[in-house]
Amino acid sequence: MNDARAGAGTLSRIVTGPIGLWTAFVLVHLVLGAIDLTDSTHLPFGDVLFVYRFWMDYAAQHGVIVGIDTAWVYPIAALLPMAASAVFGSALYGFTWLVIVSVLDAVALFVLARHRPIAAWWWVGFLAALGPVAVGRIDAVTAPLAILGVIWLSRRPVVAAALLALAAWMKVWPVAILLAAVIALRDRSRVVVGACATTIVVIGGALLAGSGANVFSFLLQQTGRGLQLEAPVSMYWVWDSVLRTGWSRIYYDRDILTWQVAGPGTGLVATLMTPLLVLAVLGMIALGVRATLRGAPGLDLLPPLALGLVLALIVTNKVGSPQFVGWLAAPFILWLLRGASPLRGPGVPLLAIAALTQAVYPWLYTGLVAADPIVAALLTARNAAYIALLAWTVRAIWRLGAADSGVRGRRSEVTDDVHIPEDAAPLPGVTTRES
Repeated sequence: MNDARAGAGTLSRIVTGPIGLWTAFVLVHLVLGAIDLTDSTHLPFGDVLFVYRFWMDYAAQHGVIVGIDTAWVYPIAALLPMAASAVFGSALYGFTWLVIVSVLDAVALFVLARHRPIAAWWWVGFLAALGPVAVGRIDAVTAPLAILGVIWLSRRPVVAAALLALAAWMKVWPVAILLAAVIALRDRSRVVVGACATTIVVIGGALLAGSGANVFSFLLQQTGRGLQLEAPVSMYWVWDSVLRTGWSRIYYDRDILTWQVAGPGTGLVATLMTPLLVLAVLGMIALGVRATLRGAPGLDLLPPLALGLVLALIVTNKVGSPQFVGWLAAPFILWLLRGASPLRGPGVPLLAIAALTQAVYPWLYTGLVAADPIVAALLTARNAAYIALLAWTVRAIWRLGAADSGVRGRRSEVTDDVHIPEDAAPLPGVTTRES
Protein backbone atom coordinates (compact mmCIF):
# COMPACT_ATOMS: atom_id res chain seq x y z
CA MET A 1 0.00 0.00 0.00
CA ASN A 2 2.79 2.39 0.93
CA ASP A 3 4.62 1.54 -2.30
CA ALA A 4 1.45 2.28 -4.28
CA ARG A 5 0.99 5.62 -2.55
CA ALA A 6 4.63 6.51 -3.11
CA GLY A 7 4.29 5.58 -6.78
CA ALA A 8 1.15 7.67 -7.14
CA GLY A 9 2.88 10.60 -5.46
CA THR A 10 5.86 10.32 -7.79
CA LEU A 11 3.57 10.15 -10.83
CA SER A 12 1.64 13.18 -9.59
CA ARG A 13 4.86 15.17 -9.18
CA ILE A 14 5.97 14.22 -12.69
CA VAL A 15 2.62 15.18 -14.24
CA THR A 16 2.30 18.49 -12.40
CA GLY A 17 6.01 19.30 -12.37
CA PRO A 18 8.35 20.53 -15.12
CA ILE A 19 8.03 17.34 -17.18
CA GLY A 20 4.25 17.64 -17.26
CA LEU A 21 4.40 21.36 -18.01
CA TRP A 22 6.77 21.00 -20.93
CA THR A 23 4.89 17.99 -22.28
CA ALA A 24 1.67 20.02 -22.23
CA PHE A 25 3.44 22.96 -23.89
CA VAL A 26 4.82 20.80 -26.70
CA LEU A 27 1.50 19.03 -27.27
CA VAL A 28 -0.44 22.30 -27.41
CA HIS A 29 1.97 23.79 -29.95
CA LEU A 30 2.07 20.63 -32.05
CA VAL A 31 -1.73 20.43 -32.18
CA LEU A 32 -2.25 24.12 -32.90
CA GLY A 33 0.53 24.12 -35.51
CA ALA A 34 -0.89 21.02 -37.21
CA ILE A 35 -4.32 22.62 -37.40
CA ASP A 36 -2.86 25.79 -38.88
CA LEU A 37 -0.86 23.91 -41.51
CA THR A 38 -3.53 21.40 -42.55
CA ASP A 39 -6.96 23.01 -42.11
CA SER A 40 -7.89 24.20 -45.60
CA THR A 41 -11.56 24.60 -44.68
CA HIS A 42 -11.45 27.20 -41.92
CA LEU A 43 -8.04 28.67 -42.92
CA PRO A 44 -6.95 29.78 -39.42
CA PHE A 45 -3.44 30.31 -40.87
CA GLY A 46 -4.68 32.54 -43.67
CA ASP A 47 -2.95 35.71 -42.53
CA VAL A 48 0.43 34.00 -42.36
CA LEU A 49 0.19 32.03 -45.61
CA PHE A 50 -1.75 34.46 -47.80
CA VAL A 51 -0.85 37.89 -46.44
CA TYR A 52 2.49 37.86 -44.60
CA ARG A 53 4.05 35.43 -47.11
CA PHE A 54 2.67 37.43 -50.04
CA TRP A 55 4.33 40.61 -48.74
CA MET A 56 7.68 38.83 -48.37
CA ASP A 57 7.42 37.10 -51.75
CA TYR A 58 6.55 40.40 -53.40
CA ALA A 59 9.55 42.06 -51.77
CA ALA A 60 11.84 39.28 -53.01
CA GLN A 61 10.46 39.39 -56.54
CA HIS A 62 9.93 43.13 -57.04
CA GLY A 63 12.13 44.83 -54.45
CA VAL A 64 9.17 46.65 -52.87
CA ILE A 65 9.06 46.34 -49.09
CA VAL A 66 5.90 47.22 -47.19
CA GLY A 67 6.50 49.83 -44.49
CA ILE A 68 9.68 50.95 -46.25
CA ASP A 69 8.66 51.62 -49.87
CA THR A 70 4.91 51.82 -49.22
CA ALA A 71 2.52 52.67 -46.40
CA TRP A 72 1.65 49.71 -44.18
CA VAL A 73 -0.95 48.70 -41.61
CA TYR A 74 1.61 47.36 -39.13
CA PRO A 75 4.41 49.08 -37.20
CA ILE A 76 7.72 48.60 -38.97
CA ALA A 77 9.29 46.00 -36.64
CA ALA A 78 6.60 43.51 -37.70
CA LEU A 79 8.83 42.98 -40.73
CA LEU A 80 11.35 41.17 -38.52
CA PRO A 81 9.41 37.93 -37.84
CA MET A 82 7.77 38.07 -41.27
CA ALA A 83 11.11 38.33 -43.05
CA ALA A 84 12.73 35.74 -40.75
CA SER A 85 10.01 33.25 -41.71
CA ALA A 86 11.04 33.58 -45.37
CA VAL A 87 14.67 32.58 -44.77
CA PHE A 88 14.12 28.96 -45.89
CA GLY A 89 11.91 29.87 -48.83
CA SER A 90 8.27 30.46 -49.57
CA ALA A 91 7.33 26.77 -49.47
CA LEU A 92 8.43 26.48 -45.83
CA TYR A 93 7.13 29.88 -44.76
CA GLY A 94 4.31 28.60 -42.54
CA PHE A 95 6.45 25.94 -40.87
CA THR A 96 9.26 28.44 -40.20
CA TRP A 97 6.76 30.89 -38.73
CA LEU A 98 5.52 28.24 -36.30
CA VAL A 99 9.07 27.35 -35.26
CA ILE A 100 9.85 31.02 -34.51
CA VAL A 101 6.66 31.45 -32.46
CA SER A 102 7.25 28.18 -30.61
CA VAL A 103 10.83 29.13 -29.70
CA LEU A 104 9.72 32.53 -28.41
CA ASP A 105 6.93 30.89 -26.41
CA ALA A 106 9.39 28.34 -25.01
CA VAL A 107 11.74 31.09 -23.82
CA ALA A 108 8.85 32.93 -22.16
CA LEU A 109 7.61 29.70 -20.55
CA PHE A 110 11.06 28.83 -19.21
CA VAL A 111 11.46 32.21 -17.52
CA LEU A 112 7.85 32.26 -16.30
CA ALA A 113 8.08 28.75 -14.83
CA ARG A 114 11.17 29.75 -12.85
CA HIS A 115 9.24 32.62 -11.27
CA ARG A 116 5.85 30.96 -10.72
CA PRO A 117 4.99 27.54 -12.20
CA ILE A 118 1.23 27.99 -11.76
CA ALA A 119 1.43 31.06 -14.00
CA ALA A 120 3.18 28.98 -16.66
CA TRP A 121 0.45 26.32 -16.44
CA TRP A 122 -2.25 28.98 -16.74
CA TRP A 123 -0.62 30.41 -19.87
CA VAL A 124 -0.38 27.01 -21.57
CA GLY A 125 -4.08 26.47 -20.80
CA PHE A 126 -4.86 29.93 -22.16
CA LEU A 127 -3.07 29.15 -25.46
CA ALA A 128 -5.00 25.89 -25.78
CA ALA A 129 -8.28 27.67 -25.07
CA LEU A 130 -7.60 30.35 -27.68
CA GLY A 131 -6.75 27.78 -30.32
CA PRO A 132 -4.85 27.97 -33.64
CA VAL A 133 -5.03 31.75 -33.88
CA ALA A 134 -2.79 31.88 -30.77
CA VAL A 135 0.20 30.94 -32.95
CA GLY A 136 -1.04 32.14 -36.33
CA ARG A 137 -0.84 35.95 -36.25
CA ILE A 138 1.79 38.65 -35.66
CA ASP A 139 0.26 38.96 -32.17
CA ALA A 140 1.72 35.51 -31.43
CA VAL A 141 5.20 37.05 -31.65
CA THR A 142 4.37 40.03 -29.45
CA ALA A 143 2.73 37.93 -26.69
CA PRO A 144 5.87 36.11 -25.42
CA LEU A 145 7.90 39.34 -25.67
CA ALA A 146 5.28 41.07 -23.52
CA ILE A 147 5.29 38.22 -21.00
CA LEU A 148 9.06 38.47 -20.64
CA GLY A 149 8.59 42.21 -20.24
CA VAL A 150 6.09 41.94 -17.40
CA ILE A 151 8.22 39.35 -15.61
CA TRP A 152 11.19 41.72 -15.51
CA LEU A 153 9.40 45.06 -15.05
CA SER A 154 10.12 45.47 -11.34
CA ARG A 155 13.69 44.12 -11.35
CA ARG A 156 15.05 44.95 -14.82
CA PRO A 157 12.87 47.85 -15.98
CA VAL A 158 15.18 48.96 -18.81
CA VAL A 159 15.30 45.48 -20.37
CA ALA A 160 11.59 44.94 -19.78
CA ALA A 161 10.67 48.27 -21.37
CA ALA A 162 12.93 47.55 -24.33
CA LEU A 163 11.14 44.23 -24.96
CA LEU A 164 7.71 45.82 -24.58
CA ALA A 165 8.67 48.65 -26.92
CA LEU A 166 9.99 46.19 -29.51
CA ALA A 167 6.70 44.29 -29.29
CA ALA A 168 4.79 47.58 -29.64
CA TRP A 169 6.70 48.30 -32.85
CA MET A 170 5.25 45.04 -34.19
CA LYS A 171 1.70 45.54 -32.88
CA VAL A 172 0.73 48.61 -30.88
CA TRP A 173 -1.04 47.00 -27.90
CA PRO A 174 2.03 46.54 -25.56
CA VAL A 175 2.12 50.34 -25.27
CA ALA A 176 -0.74 49.83 -22.77
CA ILE A 177 1.57 47.90 -20.42
CA LEU A 178 4.29 50.53 -20.82
CA LEU A 179 1.80 53.28 -19.94
CA ALA A 180 0.68 51.34 -16.88
CA ALA A 181 4.29 50.89 -15.76
CA VAL A 182 5.10 54.59 -16.18
CA ILE A 183 2.05 55.51 -14.10
CA ALA A 184 2.36 52.87 -11.39
CA LEU A 185 6.06 52.28 -10.78
CA ARG A 186 8.44 54.58 -8.93
CA ASP A 187 11.27 53.56 -11.23
CA ARG A 188 9.37 54.96 -14.21
CA SER A 189 12.37 56.87 -15.55
CA ARG A 190 14.16 53.61 -16.38
CA VAL A 191 11.03 52.33 -18.11
CA VAL A 192 11.00 55.49 -20.25
CA VAL A 193 14.72 55.10 -21.03
CA GLY A 194 14.33 51.50 -22.18
CA ALA A 195 11.27 52.26 -24.33
CA CYS A 196 12.79 55.38 -25.88
CA ALA A 197 16.10 53.69 -26.65
CA THR A 198 14.34 50.87 -28.50
CA THR A 199 12.11 53.31 -30.35
CA ILE A 200 15.12 55.34 -31.50
CA VAL A 201 16.83 52.19 -32.78
CA VAL A 202 13.71 50.99 -34.64
CA ILE A 203 12.92 54.35 -36.23
CA GLY A 204 16.57 55.00 -37.01
CA GLY A 205 16.91 51.64 -38.71
CA ALA A 206 13.77 52.23 -40.77
CA LEU A 207 14.93 55.68 -41.85
CA LEU A 208 18.34 54.31 -42.85
CA ALA A 209 16.51 51.70 -44.94
CA GLY A 210 14.70 54.52 -46.74
CA SER A 211 11.26 54.40 -45.17
CA GLY A 212 10.83 58.14 -44.76
CA ALA A 213 7.39 58.99 -43.38
CA ASN A 214 6.18 55.45 -44.11
CA VAL A 215 7.58 54.38 -40.74
CA PHE A 216 4.61 56.17 -39.17
CA SER A 217 2.01 55.17 -41.78
CA PHE A 218 0.44 52.51 -39.54
CA LEU A 219 -1.01 55.32 -37.40
CA LEU A 220 -3.42 56.31 -40.18
CA GLN A 221 -4.09 53.04 -42.00
CA GLN A 222 -6.96 51.90 -39.73
CA THR A 223 -8.88 55.16 -39.41
CA GLY A 224 -10.96 54.83 -42.55
CA ARG A 225 -12.17 51.25 -42.14
CA GLY A 226 -15.70 50.25 -41.16
CA LEU A 227 -17.03 48.15 -38.27
CA GLN A 228 -15.55 44.66 -38.22
CA LEU A 229 -17.98 41.82 -37.63
CA GLU A 230 -16.59 40.61 -34.29
CA ALA A 231 -16.08 43.99 -32.61
CA PRO A 232 -18.19 44.66 -29.50
CA VAL A 233 -19.64 47.79 -31.11
CA SER A 234 -20.93 45.73 -34.05
CA MET A 235 -23.31 43.58 -32.02
CA TYR A 236 -26.41 45.69 -32.76
CA TRP A 237 -25.98 45.24 -36.53
CA VAL A 238 -25.03 41.57 -36.15
CA TRP A 239 -28.33 40.90 -34.37
CA ASP A 240 -30.19 43.09 -36.84
CA SER A 241 -28.81 40.80 -39.54
CA VAL A 242 -29.76 37.70 -37.53
CA LEU A 243 -33.35 38.98 -37.21
CA ARG A 244 -33.49 39.62 -40.98
CA THR A 245 -35.03 43.07 -40.68
CA GLY A 246 -33.56 44.07 -44.01
CA TRP A 247 -31.78 47.08 -42.56
CA SER A 248 -28.37 45.54 -41.86
CA ARG A 249 -26.06 43.08 -43.58
CA ILE A 250 -22.75 41.30 -43.12
CA TYR A 251 -20.35 41.71 -46.05
CA TYR A 252 -16.75 41.03 -47.05
CA ASP A 253 -14.58 44.08 -47.63
CA ARG A 254 -12.10 43.10 -50.35
CA ASP A 255 -9.93 46.16 -49.82
CA ILE A 256 -8.96 45.26 -46.25
CA LEU A 257 -9.78 41.53 -46.49
CA THR A 258 -12.19 41.25 -43.57
CA TRP A 259 -15.87 40.78 -42.76
CA GLN A 260 -17.73 43.90 -41.68
CA VAL A 261 -21.27 45.05 -40.88
CA ALA A 262 -23.27 47.64 -42.78
CA GLY A 263 -26.53 49.28 -41.81
CA PRO A 264 -28.09 52.47 -40.49
CA GLY A 265 -25.51 54.50 -38.57
CA THR A 266 -22.47 52.27 -39.17
CA GLY A 267 -20.58 55.01 -41.00
CA LEU A 268 -21.08 57.53 -38.20
CA VAL A 269 -20.25 55.01 -35.46
CA ALA A 270 -17.10 53.90 -37.30
CA THR A 271 -15.98 57.51 -37.44
CA LEU A 272 -16.65 58.03 -33.73
CA MET A 273 -14.89 54.88 -32.53
CA THR A 274 -11.33 56.21 -32.87
CA PRO A 275 -11.93 59.29 -30.67
CA LEU A 276 -13.90 57.06 -28.27
CA LEU A 277 -10.91 54.71 -28.01
CA VAL A 278 -8.64 57.67 -27.22
CA LEU A 279 -11.08 58.91 -24.56
CA ALA A 280 -11.31 55.43 -22.99
CA VAL A 281 -7.52 55.16 -22.76
CA LEU A 282 -7.26 58.68 -21.33
CA GLY A 283 -9.95 57.84 -18.77
CA MET A 284 -8.07 54.72 -17.69
CA ILE A 285 -4.86 56.75 -17.43
CA ALA A 286 -6.66 59.29 -15.26
CA LEU A 287 -7.85 56.52 -12.94
CA GLY A 288 -4.31 55.21 -12.66
CA VAL A 289 -2.85 58.65 -11.96
CA ARG A 290 -5.54 59.22 -9.29
CA ALA A 291 -4.62 55.95 -7.59
CA THR A 292 -0.90 56.77 -7.72
CA LEU A 293 -1.38 60.26 -6.29
CA ARG A 294 -3.43 58.79 -3.45
CA GLY A 295 -0.65 56.43 -2.48
CA ALA A 296 -1.70 53.14 -4.07
CA PRO A 297 1.24 50.66 -3.97
CA GLY A 298 2.67 50.60 -7.48
CA LEU A 299 3.03 46.84 -7.75
CA ASP A 300 -0.62 46.43 -6.70
CA LEU A 301 -1.82 49.04 -9.19
CA LEU A 302 0.19 47.76 -12.15
CA PRO A 303 -1.80 44.54 -12.91
CA PRO A 304 -5.34 46.00 -13.01
CA LEU A 305 -4.16 49.15 -14.77
CA ALA A 306 -2.31 47.18 -17.46
CA LEU A 307 -5.31 44.88 -17.94
CA GLY A 308 -7.73 47.82 -17.96
CA LEU A 309 -5.74 49.70 -20.60
CA VAL A 310 -5.53 46.62 -22.83
CA LEU A 311 -9.27 45.98 -22.41
CA ALA A 312 -9.99 49.61 -23.25
CA LEU A 313 -8.12 49.11 -26.54
CA ILE A 314 -10.25 46.04 -27.29
CA VAL A 315 -13.72 47.10 -26.11
CA THR A 316 -13.70 50.48 -27.88
CA ASN A 317 -12.04 49.18 -31.04
CA LYS A 318 -13.96 48.98 -34.30
CA VAL A 319 -11.85 45.93 -35.09
CA GLY A 320 -12.56 42.76 -33.11
CA SER A 321 -10.05 40.24 -34.43
CA PRO A 322 -9.80 36.95 -32.48
CA GLN A 323 -6.05 37.34 -31.93
CA PHE A 324 -6.73 40.38 -29.72
CA VAL A 325 -7.56 37.92 -26.93
CA GLY A 326 -3.88 36.98 -26.81
CA TRP A 327 -3.11 40.50 -25.56
CA LEU A 328 -4.77 39.72 -22.23
CA ALA A 329 -2.34 37.05 -21.04
CA ALA A 330 0.59 39.30 -20.13
CA PRO A 331 -1.42 41.72 -17.94
CA PHE A 332 -2.98 38.83 -16.00
CA ILE A 333 0.41 37.20 -15.54
CA LEU A 334 1.38 40.35 -13.63
CA TRP A 335 -1.31 39.35 -11.12
CA LEU A 336 -0.07 35.79 -10.91
CA LEU A 337 3.49 36.97 -10.27
CA ARG A 338 2.17 38.93 -7.30
CA GLY A 339 0.87 35.73 -5.70
CA ALA A 340 -2.72 35.72 -7.01
CA SER A 341 -4.60 32.50 -7.68
CA PRO A 342 -5.37 31.70 -11.35
CA LEU A 343 -8.83 30.55 -10.24
CA ARG A 344 -9.78 33.90 -8.71
CA GLY A 345 -10.29 37.35 -10.19
CA PRO A 346 -9.88 37.54 -13.99
CA GLY A 347 -8.23 34.12 -14.42
CA VAL A 348 -11.26 31.96 -15.24
CA PRO A 349 -13.13 34.70 -17.19
CA LEU A 350 -10.05 35.12 -19.41
CA LEU A 351 -10.00 31.39 -20.17
CA ALA A 352 -13.72 31.57 -20.98
CA ILE A 353 -13.15 34.54 -23.30
CA ALA A 354 -10.41 32.57 -25.08
CA ALA A 355 -12.58 29.44 -25.43
CA LEU A 356 -15.58 31.40 -26.74
CA THR A 357 -13.32 33.13 -29.22
CA GLN A 358 -11.97 29.81 -30.51
CA ALA A 359 -15.50 28.45 -30.86
CA VAL A 360 -16.44 31.40 -33.05
CA TYR A 361 -13.13 31.55 -34.92
CA PRO A 362 -12.19 29.39 -36.64
CA TRP A 363 -14.71 26.62 -36.06
CA LEU A 364 -18.09 28.38 -36.39
CA TYR A 365 -17.09 31.44 -38.38
CA THR A 366 -19.02 30.47 -41.50
CA GLY A 367 -22.14 30.41 -39.33
CA LEU A 368 -21.35 33.88 -38.02
CA VAL A 369 -21.02 35.42 -41.47
CA ALA A 370 -24.31 33.69 -42.36
CA ALA A 371 -25.92 35.39 -39.32
CA ASP A 372 -26.58 32.18 -37.42
CA PRO A 373 -28.25 33.08 -34.09
CA ILE A 374 -26.34 30.48 -32.00
CA VAL A 375 -22.95 31.69 -33.20
CA ALA A 376 -24.05 35.30 -32.77
CA ALA A 377 -25.02 34.46 -29.17
CA LEU A 378 -21.55 32.98 -28.51
CA LEU A 379 -19.90 36.09 -29.90
CA THR A 380 -22.20 38.32 -27.86
CA ALA A 381 -21.31 36.40 -24.70
CA ARG A 382 -17.60 36.85 -25.47
CA ASN A 383 -18.01 40.59 -26.02
CA ALA A 384 -20.17 40.95 -22.91
CA ALA A 385 -17.38 39.25 -20.93
CA TYR A 386 -14.92 41.80 -22.31
CA ILE A 387 -17.11 44.65 -21.08
CA ALA A 388 -17.77 43.06 -17.68
CA LEU A 389 -14.05 42.49 -17.15
CA LEU A 390 -13.30 46.09 -18.11
CA ALA A 391 -15.84 47.27 -15.52
CA TRP A 392 -14.21 44.97 -12.94
CA THR A 393 -10.77 46.48 -13.58
CA VAL A 394 -12.15 50.03 -13.34
CA ARG A 395 -13.63 49.16 -9.94
CA ALA A 396 -10.35 47.57 -8.80
CA ILE A 397 -8.33 50.64 -9.81
CA TRP A 398 -10.86 52.98 -8.18
CA ARG A 399 -10.65 51.05 -4.92
CA LEU A 400 -6.86 51.22 -4.99
CA GLY A 401 -7.22 54.98 -5.22
CA ALA A 402 -9.27 55.14 -2.02
CA ALA A 403 -8.02 57.54 0.66
CA ASP A 404 -6.52 54.80 2.84
CA SER A 405 -4.83 52.87 0.02
CA GLY A 406 -1.42 54.09 1.09
CA VAL A 407 -1.88 52.33 4.44
CA ARG A 408 -3.13 49.02 3.06
CA GLY A 409 -0.45 46.55 2.10
CA ARG A 410 2.28 49.03 1.16
CA ARG A 411 5.36 47.20 -0.08
CA SER A 412 8.71 48.15 -1.54
CA GLU A 413 8.93 48.87 -5.26
CA VAL A 414 12.17 46.87 -5.43
CA THR A 415 10.71 43.66 -4.04
CA ASP A 416 11.59 40.56 -6.06
CA ASP A 417 9.03 39.75 -8.76
CA VAL A 418 7.75 36.61 -7.07
CA HIS A 419 8.76 36.66 -3.40
CA ILE A 420 5.73 38.18 -1.69
CA PRO A 421 6.04 39.37 1.91
CA GLU A 422 3.97 37.22 4.24
CA ASP A 423 2.04 40.27 5.44
CA ALA A 424 1.24 41.43 1.90
CA ALA A 425 -2.35 42.53 1.42
CA PRO A 426 -4.39 40.70 -1.22
CA LEU A 427 -4.88 42.38 -4.54
CA PRO A 428 -8.42 43.58 -5.24
CA GLY A 429 -10.62 40.64 -6.10
CA VAL A 430 -7.97 37.92 -5.87
CA THR A 431 -6.49 35.60 -3.27
CA THR A 432 -2.74 35.59 -2.63
CA ARG A 433 -0.20 32.92 -1.73
CA GLU A 434 -1.83 30.12 -3.72
CA SER A 435 0.18 28.12 -6.21
